[in-house]
This record gives sequence, structure tokens and C-alpha cells, in this order.
Amino acid sequence: MRVLLTTTSFQDTPGPHHALLEKSGFEVVRARGPLGEAQILDLVKTGFDGLLNGDDQITAKVIDAALPRLKVIAKYGIGLDSIDVKHATAKKIPVLFTPGVNHTTVAEHCIGLMIALAKHFWPHLRSTKSGQWKRITGNELAGKTLAVLGVGRIGKEVIKRASAFEMKSIGFDHYWDEDFAKAFGAHRAATVLEAIQSADIVSLHMNLDAANRGMFNHDLLSKMKKGAYLINTARGGLVVEKDIAAACKSGHLGGYAADVMDQEPPPTDHPFREIDNIIITPHVASRTFESVERQAMRAVKNLVNFLNGDRDFIQANSW
Repeated sequence: MRVLLTTTSFQDTPGPHHALLEKSGFEVVRARGPLGEAQILDLVKTGFDGLLNGDDQITAKVIDAALPRLKVIAKYGIGLDSIDVKHATAKKIPVLFTPGVNHTTVAEHCIGLMIALAKHFWPHLRSTKSGQWKRITGNELAGKTLAVLGVGRIGKEVIKRASAFEMKSIGFDHYWDEDFAKAFGAHRAATVLEAIQSADIVSLHMNLDAANRGMFNHDLLSKMKKGAYLINTARGGLVVEKDIAAACKSGHLGGYAADVMDQEPPPTDHPFREIDNIIITPHVASRTFESVERQAMRAVKNLVNFLNGDRDFIQANSW
């Protein structure tokens, strides 16, 4: 069996996942992702039985180019928006993924971004590193209202941690866990608009799809509470970045903190670079030693078990 491995955190982080993949006996070809469509097209044409990929663009063209040899796509992660799952399903190619492995570390990162905005970490760090001593008055999280859009595994972990900060939580999700909500005092909003209008902080934990791409545009941002913070550890495509920049410059948004961008890495002239109340981390919310090991072990087990005919794998699509 021949496998293409492109995820960099898998490759760069030591752990037992390396030994498990080596033990499979498969031929492993390594590349440094995330790769665009043209880059991965050139690779898959050389022939692979399986892909072990991160956020590479696995488009319909890529899938077709990898056929007839391709047997499985094993996503290292949860989000599937970079994979044409519909086309893979039509071609009867299983798409495997790794739910339930990174909710703890992403939730911790999310809370860290909230603190960083509320306490003005970026301008303070920049000034002290340059030998200055500029002090800006910040805000407490205690007593603030947090709106969590997408109350799945990660959203729930954020609400748990917010409760420890004595924050009030509002949640929006089509699926609602009433027992969880009662345990952590989370109020259910009927719409996104209801959730965000009174929130001091809005945190995004939704999958990206055609319906919600660019949902946080000028119109929706204008309906947020003046001075509120927006946190995005989900997908960059959920927001319109030029509208975010304008809202932060005007002061309507108190700040924007994200671990994801629509184009990664962003162009060098991206407007976010010059705005102090915007904090961007380079898609590392789930990149801890503990989380990488869990995620990588599950991804390898998915891939190896499927290719070896073992049924112990987690599949995102079906037919």
C-alpha cells in the first residue's frame, strides 16, 4: 500500500503515531501541507491507495486524478470543508475523520484568545518588547455574556470554562443538549441574531458550508453589541475579513481574535497586520502534544484499519 501524508503537525510532533504508521509496512510519501489543488494534483497522479491529509484541497479534480487506485481519504482532523465529500461519496471513496480528539485544547485556546483581547495582550507585548511602557485599561471576563455559536464538543468545553470565569452563556445550535445547558446555566437562543445582540463576546464553533460562508459580514457585525469581541477558532470563511477589519478600526468591534483565516497563510499586505485589536494565531489551537497524539493516533488507526480490512474506523460519509 502507498500512502500520501501531508499534515505538518503530524510530521513535526513526536509521538507513538509515527511508530504505528511505520508498523503498517505501507510506503509513506511525505509532503508539507496544506497543499492547494494544483500541488496535490501533481502528487496524486503518481498513485496512492490512501491520503492522510490535513487541510489540503481535496477537490473533485484531485479525487478523479487519484482514481482508480485511491481507496480512502483519512482526514487528520474534524473539519471537512477542504474535501469534496459529495464527490468522494459519489465515487464511493470513504472519508474518515477524527471527532472527539481536540475539543479540550481548542477550548483552552479559545479562552486564551478571549483573555488576550480583554487584557490587550498584543499592544502591551509589542510596546514592552520595544522598550516602552504603555498601559491600556482592560476588561474582566467575569460577569460578561458569552454567545457560543455551535454547541458541539468544543462549544460545550468553552461554556464549561466560561462558567469557571463566572460568565453567562448563551448558546445557538440546531441540536440542543438540555441536560448540559441546565448543568452549566446556558440559555438557548432561537436564532444567531438573538444570541449575538446582547453578547459581550461571540465565539464561533460551527462547520463551514455554503450556507454560512461569510455570515459575519458588515450587516451581521453591525447588529453585535458595540465594543463586543468576536472569537473564531472554527473556520476563516465564516467571516468577511475586510468587514472585520473595518469594524475593528471603527471601534464597533472591540476586537477580533482568530486561529483561522480564509487564506492560510495570509498575504503579506493583509489588513489585519496593522490593527492592534486583531489577534491572529497560525492555526495552532489544536496543536498541543496531547491533542496531536490523540488526533494522529486516531487518523492512523482509521487509515491502516480501513486498508487492512479492519472495521475499526470512523467514517464521515456513507452511501
